[in-house]
Amino acid sequence: MERKVGTVSRGIRCPIIREGDNLADIVVNSVLEAAESEGFEIRDRDVISVTESVVARAQGNYAPIQAISEDVRAKLGGGTIGVIFPILSRNRFSICLKGIAGGAKKVVLMLSYPTDEVGNSLVSLDQVDEAGINPYSDVLTLERYRELFGENRHEFTGVDYVDYYCQIIRDAGAEAEVIFANNPKEILNHTSRVLTCDIHSRARTKRILKAAGAEVVCGMDDILNAPVNGSGCNEKYGLLGSNKSTEDSIKLFPRECTDLVLDIQKQMLDRTGKHVEVMVYGDGAFKDPVGKIWELADPCVAVANTEGLEGTPNEVKLKYLADNDFRDLSGEALKDAISQRIKEKKSNLVGDMSSQGTTPRRLTDLIGSLCDLTSGSGDKGTPIILVQGYFDNYTN
Repeated sequence: MERKVGTVSRGIRCPIIREGDNLADIVVNSVLEAAESEGFEIRDRDVISVTESVVARAQGNYAPIQAISEDVRAKLGGGTIGVIFPILSRNRFSICLKGIAGGAKKVVLMLSYPTDEVGNSLVSLDQVDEAGINPYSDVLTLERYRELFGENRHEFTGVDYVDYYCQIIRDAGAEAEVIFANNPKEILNHTSRVLTCDIHSRARTKRILKAAGAEVVCGMDDILNAPVNGSGCNEKYGLLGSNKSTEDSIKLFPRECTDLVLDIQKQMLDRTGKHVEVMVYGDGAFKDPVGKIWELADPCVAVANTEGLEGTPNEVKLKYLADNDFRDLSGEALKDAISQRIKEKKSNLVGDMSSQGTTPRRLTDLIGSLCDLTSGSGDKGTPIILVQGYFDNYTN
């Protein structure tokens, strides 16, 4: 009988992961137990995805905020430092700021406006327009910001991040000054030692600051990129991708985990005879239509993946074929014609009109986003996602 279901994404429950657990064994056993319990079969090219959070936990990749303070002090001098372009997040950045401020006498905090890098609003575009402010050129002091916009609480969290971040800096024993600007060079009017906290634009920001004569420029990826007094670290991303663990510690982004995905793939092949693909995923890449927030606060969607997940989709648009090439057909004749076109499609459809409207993104970003939406970030208890049928098409 013809299959009537395409892609299926399943959240797989597993035990609570602790440091030192054999994660590969846990993942494989959990997937196979779920298949037996729910009555589905593992197939070739199924995708098993594991959230970065449990990988970092199994690795024990944690650090106290004192380690952040020490690293910041060693790399930026311990005096007045500029902390620019952080995202507005209690979970992501506030705990890092606590550590950063502990390594400085004064923090000049420069916030981008009207939003941070991932879309969290300090003020709305309408407020900026009504105030006659040009965010690309106008620099605001805290006093001017309050005069124009007053107190602005985040739509979802209810937090006034300006006040919240200032208080964190002061509680850490540092002096706090706040400015609002979008040109990185503005911070050099206040200090020549800068920690830039943007995620995806960090390379450009560093380049601009260095060219403008900054004495020291670090990114979040340069802090805790090596252990400090035995702490966890991330050699590639440093503090990027970290989350609050306790009031005084962070969980870092997982370290090298290619061996993990290959181990899971091999165990599945040995136990089922099926060749599955495996990835470790972080934040998905999608935008909330109401709050305008991009989810992508991690430095990447795919931390590690097997080779079969490299590349981009190579798909034709069924709607285009039905409305153009085969507009005179219907019923079985239309189905047969489209099926034949799919079977005959070229290995690379870039520039082909039949592929217009398909999603030109990497497979890892697409599948990782699907997995992040499936697992959620709360109490679902499904840090493993099994995606089936993703590589199927209309002819399967």
